[in-house]
Amino acid sequence: MADETLWNADLAPTGPEQRSWAWYHYAALWIGMIVAVPAWMLAAGLVEQGMSAGQAALTVLLGNLIVLVPMLLIGHAGARHGIPYAVLVRASFGTTGARLPALARALVACGWYGIQTWIGGEALLTLLGVALGADLRGTPLPLLGIGIGQLIAFLIFWSLQLFFVRKGLLTIRRLETWTAPVKILVCIALVWWAVQAAGGFGPIFHAPSAFAPGGTREGQFWAVFWPALTAMIGYWATLALNIPDFTRFARSQRDQVIGQSIGLPPMMGLIALASVITTSATVVIYGEAIWDPVALSGRFEGPLVLLGLIVISIDTISCNIAANLVSASYDFSSIAPKRISYRTGGMITAILGILMFPWKLLASTGGYIFVWLAGYSALLGPIAGILIADYWLIRRTALRVEDLYRTDGAYSYRAGWNPAALIAFAAGALPNLPGFLATVAPSAFSVGPVWMAIYTWAWFVGLFIALVVYTGLMRLKPRAAAQAA
Repeated sequence: MADETLWNADLAPTGPEQRSWAWYHYAALWIGMIVAVPAWMLAAGLVEQGMSAGQAALTVLLGNLIVLVPMLLIGHAGARHGIPYAVLVRASFGTTGARLPALARALVACGWYGIQTWIGGEALLTLLGVALGADLRGTPLPLLGIGIGQLIAFLIFWSLQLFFVRKGLLTIRRLETWTAPVKILVCIALVWWAVQAAGGFGPIFHAPSAFAPGGTREGQFWAVFWPALTAMIGYWATLALNIPDFTRFARSQRDQVIGQSIGLPPMMGLIALASVITTSATVVIYGEAIWDPVALSGRFEGPLVLLGLIVISIDTISCNIAANLVSASYDFSSIAPKRISYRTGGMITAILGILMFPWKLLASTGGYIFVWLAGYSALLGPIAGILIADYWLIRRTALRVEDLYRTDGAYSYRAGWNPAALIAFAAGALPNLPGFLATVAPSAFSVGPVWMAIYTWAWFVGLFIALVVYTGLMRLKPRAAAQAA
């Protein structure tokens, strides 16, 4: 019998009537999440960091080909057993210990929720400012560092999203399915404008990399490429963990595998290409690289401003709800299922998204890519390694689903905590800590080149170490592993 401290209707395994998502639903879901301002800013930010258009697009594409592997491996559990991420981690961390990785994932989602909300608010403010012919941002407020106009626009956009917090996953799926084709058309139109305004593809793709001989950052390509690749993986490292929240609704394994394979790497490669073409074109057109599409839309005139910013607003809402709110809502609900429902978890996410001051995370491309993205990938990589090791190497995809909802079942371990998972998590995360601190506050922390080199591979290092350590520790006690399988 399920324990009320581990179960509620939102966390329960999906039944046959709920498993209605076909492959095209997953493809549309990914298109909806990919064709978004933060994804656009990934490749554009790499151009701003000195990469050529081709280098930036290939870096993004490679990162997404790599992250598709754990995405499919972890997503398999959701499609087979019908359970969300917050329940799946109970198999490895224990019925109580699972709250640790659930909370870690939820807090990252809150940060992303705030970032997306800030972007949507900026789009609304830009639209109104262009219409009135005035700068509505206002004088920066003490402590916050943003103007009163920016704060009001942020809070208005935050309020608009509450409708979807109340409606749940069905509304999100419908929104993504219907808006995905429109987003693709808008990207094509934006690339067409950029090419026409820049005088063709020639000036765009012939712009040299800053790392080339004679460039401003000559010889520094690899020093930027490796942490950038880690950041590209880190961008979807969040979804690689909580993808069971979506695959639990799949009609079959085939649907989730095909849908994700079609939707993720190809579309991410295309959005990266569109982004770098447009950003490189702004150098030709305006004399500077404009990596923020909201700022770029503000340079347009007439109906293009209205169209561009309306699309950005709709796009931001659909991506934000699907990529960030869903996971955090389930994760917060799993911490106290009796008191926190899916909708309550969504409200907690929305409130924390404000308190995390998301505008500070987007203050620069360096902060966005190398601190935020690479930093949390160092935290989530070990969790992914433990999940893959537990589900595929230790249990061979077999789970006692009913015991995931019991405090006295096979996954109770020691008072609800699995020491092997805690040790593996620490082993995977700690080697990245010195490099992270030195990146965030270089004036306060000085570490050797070895630690900085490790941090450039943060996600890989964390995943590999945690996977190996967890597998080794669990195989030292085969009887316990066998009982939990």
